[in-house]
Amino acid sequence: MSKKTAIIIGAGPAGLTAAYELLDKTDVVPLVFEMSDDIGGISKTVNYKGNRIDIGGHRFFSKSDRVMRWWQNLFPLQGAPARDDRLLGRQVPLATECLLRDILEPEPVRVCAPDPEETDGVMLVRGRCSRIFFLRRFFDYPITLSLGTVRNLGAWRIVKIGVSYVKARLAPIRDERSLQEFFINRFGDELYRTFFKDYTEKVWGVPCRDIKPEWGAQRIKGLSVTKTLLHALHKLAGQGERLQAKKVETSLIEQFYYPKLGPGQIWEEAAQRVVRHGGQVVRRAKVVGIEAEGEEVRAVLVRDEATGVETRHAGDYFLSTMPVRELVAALGEEVPAEVREVAKGLKYRDFITVGLLLKRLAIRNETGTATVNGIVPDNWIYIQEREVKLGRLQIFNNWSPYLVRDPDTVWIGLEYFCNEGDELWGMEDAALSSFAISELASIGIIDATEVLDSTVLRMPKAYPAYFGSYDRFDVIRGYTDRFENLFLIGRNGMHRYNNADHSMLTAMAAVENIASGCTAKDNIWGVNAEEEYHEEKTA
Repeated sequence: MSKKTAIIIGAGPAGLTAAYELLDKTDVVPLVFEMSDDIGGISKTVNYKGNRIDIGGHRFFSKSDRVMRWWQNLFPLQGAPARDDRLLGRQVPLATECLLRDILEPEPVRVCAPDPEETDGVMLVRGRCSRIFFLRRFFDYPITLSLGTVRNLGAWRIVKIGVSYVKARLAPIRDERSLQEFFINRFGDELYRTFFKDYTEKVWGVPCRDIKPEWGAQRIKGLSVTKTLLHALHKLAGQGERLQAKKVETSLIEQFYYPKLGPGQIWEEAAQRVVRHGGQVVRRAKVVGIEAEGEEVRAVLVRDEATGVETRHAGDYFLSTMPVRELVAALGEEVPAEVREVAKGLKYRDFITVGLLLKRLAIRNETGTATVNGIVPDNWIYIQEREVKLGRLQIFNNWSPYLVRDPDTVWIGLEYFCNEGDELWGMEDAALSSFAISELASIGIIDATEVLDSTVLRMPKAYPAYFGSYDRFDVIRGYTDRFENLFLIGRNGMHRYNNADHSMLTAMAAVENIASGCTAKDNIWGVNAEEEYHEEKTA
């Protein structure tokens, strides 16, 4: 009797987690179709002349033990025992036990093999530092009531922020209908206008009043002024320096794990293991059609992007991480008109990274003295300055020194949020690099004469948007959930702004349903759907 097949659309974190879990937990054989030539989706790592680019910046941290074990199964923590190539359920979790013990107990990490100088397959422990650049000064992120913040903002602004916050707490907006109201309820109007409004609108390209509050629930969770103050007090007491996964809000976490050669490395390893254990990962294979009959999907039509040849592939289960708008279009004219209408109205925000190689940065630290090569400690910097389009700046040297070919150079990524087809997206690479250099020089972060090289990367549909027809998304979910063997997972697959760990958990939930014969999808949609972390519920 032949084994059943699961067709998985997309080789990003959700798709590859699903493939790996199917091989580990079931007898179902995964067949993964990836439309690009890359592995990892938005979590891929691009190698440009030996310098590696992490698109968007990916911290490997989760409140889910299961996700932490999963990552550690592929790449052990620096200082933990090395692993073999068996699947998750079929080996002794030595590195995982070492990892969790180090997270949860106040003991120093034991240093043993593997060493990053000896192997590439290792997770580094990295310190998290991200700040806001505003008024040509650095502010803590999240904002704290530190002496630096008071000095940078001035006493009058601080008073207005405090009064506004108290007012918001005493008379909150009861029915949050927009992201603007979500922010004001938690931080007050003055703090919202100072630090949240302009940057958020730079990211999404629309006013905060037009964005649904679910975006805040997805990304900010339980973060508040109160929790920020409590976190600061814990730091003063010496309790905030360790990676205490179950106690700290994700926005406040101070350490994280990171693959030596960037996030794409772990997904490339996952894909290799899927293939070694009997699955298939086919690149440059775009799903252009989906055949459904009754309450089941029967097959997909796949186009070879190199030759243009289309082939039909039948399967028993179908897991989709492709953008929902494209999924509905692929289902064809049998889809009800209302579902097609809502799907066409879904919006996405696209993403550009301009990589710059420099001799040094021009930034000076708070004391006015120069740093080594101008490298400040930040992983990324939120650019709040209103006169530039630049949204965020990554310093790859600080993510992992192994991302940079020459340690005497500075390798950075300038991040722009745009819409596919707009002026910024359509700009020639050389012109876009020049534009980015001039913006960064205009706010004093670099000297344009120090630039050695540049490259441009475009990532379409990087962020599913919480406006457009999103408020009618239940129409789409009601239709797709009726297909018993179709599972929507991951960020674009569910049109939900998930972190990688949440995308992985949706894949794990789908595999659990397949293994148990469950056709309901509530457990999948329930991941990262609440105001608190889904993982917190079981922590």
